[in-house]
Amino acid sequence: MAGIQDIEAALRGVLDPELGVNVVELGMVRDITLEGGVATVHIALTIAACPLRDQIEQDVIRKVRALPGVDEVRVQVSAMTERQRSELMSVARRNAREKAAPTMVNPLTRVIAVGSGKGGVGKSSLSVNLAAAVAAAGHRVGLLDADIWGFSVPRMLGATGARLEAGDDRKIIPFEADGIQVVSTGLLVDDEQTALMWRGLMLSKALEQFLHDVAWDPALDYLFIDMPPGTGDIQMALSRLLPQAEMVVVTTPQQAAQKVAARVADMARRSFVPVVGVVENMSGFTAPDGTHHDVFGRGGGEALAAHLGVPLIARVPLDPYVVEAGDGGVPVVRSHPDAPSALAMAEAAARIVELVPPAADETCTARISVLIEQLERSGETAASRPNGRASPSTGTGW
Repeated sequence: MAGIQDIEAALRGVLDPELGVNVVELGMVRDITLEGGVATVHIALTIAACPLRDQIEQDVIRKVRALPGVDEVRVQVSAMTERQRSELMSVARRNAREKAAPTMVNPLTRVIAVGSGKGGVGKSSLSVNLAAAVAAAGHRVGLLDADIWGFSVPRMLGATGARLEAGDDRKIIPFEADGIQVVSTGLLVDDEQTALMWRGLMLSKALEQFLHDVAWDPALDYLFIDMPPGTGDIQMALSRLLPQAEMVVVTTPQQAAQKVAARVADMARRSFVPVVGVVENMSGFTAPDGTHHDVFGRGGGEALAAHLGVPLIARVPLDPYVVEAGDGGVPVVRSHPDAPSALAMAEAAARIVELVPPAADETCTARISVLIEQLERSGETAASRPNGRASPSTGTGW
């Protein structure tokens, strides 16, 4: 005669078809009862209208019905709460990380994918300048141009004449551009105007090679990835190849662009890639006479950030210096650091580092060092007071 534990063990054989993880591990089994040969299983789905509901229900019935003493199986279905969905995503992400094939990217390297729903929103310019600004802040940075067809990173970094080479171990050596490790298909072709006529499988394989066969510096703090626009093969491959990846979504103020960008964020969510925040690019133009013009409308970035429940990292204004710097091969954060666009992108870079600090800053040892420093400051404050006591407002940050 089967018991509750036997039913739970049987349910471990029921996989979520989309995630490939069993429903027990995902926390989808909320309750199990067994009375008089009737087993009742309460399953919580991510959404009530889940298209995979019927398949999961039938799998549950089939697995449990096969147990001795179970004559009937009843499945009760409900929708998960937001907290339960968050916990499910954490489990799925951990599972993906554990099953992911190792790459040449150090697991401690923070991976920031810069994505957009459509082309022409300045995603590549932003990727290059974010990488340059984070590198200028003292971090070791890499930049992967994953826009295989529309590569533009080499020109923006003044590396159009450079070529990638292989080392003695036959691994590709990233090109070093002003302290940034760079890999791009633009560093493989003879002419930047050469069209790469590759289909979907070739695109994802190219990304895979850039992660498995490139000798990325294991000391990289950050790897920025300039993603192609949209929700295609490369986006789908990213979460599989680099489960530690997180995403910054780029949009313009225009509502149409914001709605398209929301699709990229939705794909990231489905692939368990956390969205760090939103950057609104081309956010108005201030003329020499001081008048401001919202050329592409206003509010798109703020609306998208609110919809996703993430911070609006920065608003980057239209600035002719961005075009000049990109064509000249020097990021605007370096060529014109006081330009409005450069200041906004430097702000965005600082905010990203704040939201996704280097892994070394989040280790237990690093945390203990911070706490010791805080305690020492508290002690110095107390010692400086006449009665030797710290004020009530002095704390350790716990």
